[in-house]
Formats: sequence, C-alpha cells, structure tokens
Amino acid sequence: MKNLIKPTLLSITLCGLFTSSNLQAIELYSSGSGDNITKVSIGGYAKVDVRHVNGDIAYQDYWVGNFPGGEPTDTSTTGFNVKESRLSMTVQHGEVTGYMEIDFYGGGGNEIVSNSSNVRLRHFYIKYKNWMAGQNWSTFMPLKALPEALDFGGPHVGEVFSRAVQVRYTTGNWQFAIENPETWGDGDIGAPSSALGLTGDQADPDEDTPDFVARYNLNKDWGSLSFGALVRIIDQGGIDETGTAFIMSGAIPTFGKDDLRFQVSSGDLGRYAAAAMVNDIVRDPRTDEIVVEETTAFTVAYRHFWNESMRSTAFYGTAETDVTELKRAHWGVNLIDSVTKHLDVGVEIGNYAIKDAAIEDIDSNYLQLSAKFTF
Repeated sequence: MKNLIKPTLLSITLCGLFTSSNLQAIELYSSGSGDNITKVSIGGYAKVDVRHVNGDIAYQDYWVGNFPGGEPTDTSTTGFNVKESRLSMTVQHGEVTGYMEIDFYGGGGNEIVSNSSNVRLRHFYIKYKNWMAGQNWSTFMPLKALPEALDFGGPHVGEVFSRAVQVRYTTGNWQFAIENPETWGDGDIGAPSSALGLTGDQADPDEDTPDFVARYNLNKDWGSLSFGALVRIIDQGGIDETGTAFIMSGAIPTFGKDDLRFQVSSGDLGRYAAAAMVNDIVRDPRTDEIVVEETTAFTVAYRHFWNESMRSTAFYGTAETDVTELKRAHWGVNLIDSVTKHLDVGVEIGNYAIKDAAIEDIDSNYLQLSAKFTF
C-alpha cells in the first residue's frame, strides 16, 4: 500500500480545506397571499472537490458499494471536480408546489479541453397537501440519518440510498408510497435487465407491480427514529418472488450540539442499499441455482462540534450479502468549518475496503479537500 499523502501533494492539502449547510433558497418572485399566493425561488450550492486516492481500488469521485474495474488496480490518482454542485427551483401556486433539482454527474466532457459535464436530473416532483408525486428520494430512505461527509453521500455502501418516481401519501407520523419497480439483474453477469427510457420489446415485460413502502417517523425531544418496510416483486430469470426488507434509523442529540446517526437495513434490498452493490438475482456458487440475494447493511456516525462553526464527523458503513458473500466497508473522519453562514471548507480522510469471499482483501485510502458555497 502506498502512503496516503505524497510530499508533492502536501502543498495542495494545506491550501484547501466543505460541507453541509442546509439549502437556503433565494426568493425571486412573490405575489398574492393565502390560497392565491405565487412564489418562485432558486437554491443550491457550488462545491469544489480535490481528491487523492491511492491503494488497490481504482479512483472514483466518491465511493459507492461497487468494485470499479472488477479487479485490483495499483492506484495513485488526484482528481478535481465540481460535479456535485447543484441548482434547484421551487414554484408555489397556493397549496400546490413544484420542485426541480439538477446536478452535473450526467457524464460527458473531458479533461483535455472543455472539462464539461452533462446535467443530471435529481428531483422533479409535485406536492399538494398530504400528497407528493414525482421523482424524489425513496420513502424507504432515511435522510436524517445521513452523516455529514465530504465524500458525496458519505458511506453509500452502508446506506439505503435511492431516488425513484413515486406517489407518496403522508398522514401524521406515517408515510405510504408506491414506487417505480426495477429488478436489477437476472442471474447472468452483465447489464441490468432494463434501463431508463427503454420502450417496446426492449422494455422489461415482467415488471407490472410497483414497490410498496410504509414508514413510521417518531420525532421527540430526545431525537428522531424511523422504521420502514419494503415489499416488492422480484420477477426475472425464472424467479417470481415477493421480496421484503426492513430498516431502522435514527438521529440522536448527545452532548451540546453533538449527535449520533445510524441506520440498519436487512432483507431483499437489491438496488435500495449499498448503492446497488449486488444484483437482486444471483447464481448461488454452491448449488448453481438462481436465487434472490439478501443484504444486510448499516452505518453509524458521530458528529462533534469543536466550537460554533467547526465540527467533525467520524463515520463507518458496511454491507454484506448472504449468497455471493460480498463484503464492502467505508470509513471516514473529517474536519469542517463554516467560514461564513454560506461558505464551508473542510478536509476528510478515509478508506474503502473490499473483502469479498472470492478475492484477496483490498482497499484504497483517500484524502479529500472541499469548499462549498450554499445559496
């Protein structure tokens, strides 16, 4: 394993130091009142990342639960990017609100001339009273439990992290949703069985039942807890089964402004957990049968405030599958300072490790410097 910080990189690390402020929209237009009110606002943030990765796992702008390249790669790479930056717009007419958000992880461009990146749609939904319809975070995903991290999304490998087109109803502490179905993988090695935008004969002929999510949110003075259940039909490759999964998560204040965040999920999670680390349907290496994969994942994070503006989060996330015996983990520690109300700078070090049964243990360390302007 190479050293985490090369002398030639040290000067860069001392110059930069991110992080996470709540988005604060700027109101562009407001007219009327009550049921006739009309408002238009924009929000988002500009984020600049400098990231150095070295070890046995190929460079990525942020770690997910995958195995980039599919084999160990002797890596020492420094990358600069602004692709996490995002823009959002909210339009409200009376009780109806529309929200759209984009970032720049849509691919395209090159580092030779333009360094361009394509726009990627993150959210686009409508809210009316207790109803929400459109593309949004999955109802199964616990947003309050996500750690404050510089690596985009934190330890994806241990998290439920998914966006979906859905219809959601909220009543009191309860949320119920039907979400876009997608069985990922059919027991064969290769691309997913269906993809966004496919129509006609290319569209998956078997996905006729939406995923169903039920969630209960408990918010008290001592913190918040969330309990979720997922029911879905897994119908590919000769398999036609009802899959189920469960999640428990929480965000608990501790001392001063400190907090503890966690989530634990288990079951037929498929694409919902560990950033699609594994297919829904796999071939059992012991029996050669096609079966539904089961996954268990968890994340724990503790955030400590050193003073009013400076804080650190230490986090750990991991996921493990039952049949294919995949095991991946990600830990990190950061230091983040709010230079102003709208500008955060920070530094984070961490490690992403793969301990699958079929390969020798490998890992890569990373060092990331970020600056983030929220508006």
